[in-house]
Amino acid sequence: MNTNIDLESAIAALDQYGYDKKHSSDLEQARNKAQMLKYVDSLDFSLRRLLILQEAVNELVEKEKKQLAQKENIQTYKTKIINLSRQFNLSYDEVVQIMKQQESS
Repeated sequence: MNTNIDLESAIAALDQYGYDKKHSSDLEQARNKAQMLKYVDSLDFSLRRLLILQEAVNELVEKEKKQLAQKENIQTYKTKIINLSRQFNLSYDEVVQIMKQQESS
């Protein structure tokens, strides 16, 4: 009987933890601007620290944008190579090899 009560208490605690996790002002749970603002406001940062945070976030955003643009450019380049391979009835590797030869000439 005692283990039953312990098990029920453990399950209740886990349920409460899940509920608290869903409704917390934790940054991991923030999915929109209002939730992000609530979390940042809860940090109670001074203006100086908020400006540093803003600068750090701006740098991360620029880095992510650059990586996304790079991925898109690579995908476009790969698509062009695939289209060339189809056009000239060559394999992808053959087209790349020809491009390397052209580059070194």
